Amino acid sequence: MFMTIPTIMTWTRIFAIPLIVGVFYLPESMASTADKNLVATIMFVVFALTDWLDGYLARKLNQTSSFGAFLDPVADKFLVCACVLVLVHLQRADVFVALIIIGREIAISALREWMAQIGASKSVAVHMIGKLKTVVQMVAIPFLLFDGMLFGLIDTHQWGVALIWAAAVLTVWSMVYYLQKAIPEIRAKAR
Repeated sequence: MFMTIPTIMTWTRIFAIPLIVGVFYLPESMASTADKNLVATIMFVVFALTDWLDGYLARKLNQTSSFGAFLDPVADKFLVCACVLVLVHLQRADVFVALIIIGREIAISALREWMAQIGASKSVAVHMIGKLKTVVQMVAIPFLLFDGMLFGLIDTHQWGVALIWAAAVLTVWSMVYYLQKAIPEIRAKAR
């Protein structure tokens, strides 16, 4: 089950990272800042949608696998972290937001790995607060990548900044939630 359609779609999210980052390194003679913003935004949205689609196809085609279950969140984290770093570089997101988001991803990934080793992975299974955090991030990032007026009505920079900070708050909240769920299991195994 290493090269199923859903797994290939997951791999595309990882391979998309240098493409999204690379757009911003194109010379101005090839693309204006507005063009770069638009292309990066479209690419992010398309590749982010593969997250939903690969899970749907895996279930529909009966191609779920433990490798796919491992790779899917890794691809998501790589894509989000890379884009957040690009946004910091472009001065569209605060470095403190990046530290919160990336730090949480590292901490929770390590926690989930440890909990799996002690046979308590269900206590840190994905919860609604984590899903909400992901949705807010996935809206904030393309808004900040676009960094302009959408349909002449929506200032995506203002909305993106507000949403990325909301995502940072949800990130901390979800981390606290997962830690609270894990602590009893950790204490029980430490005895």
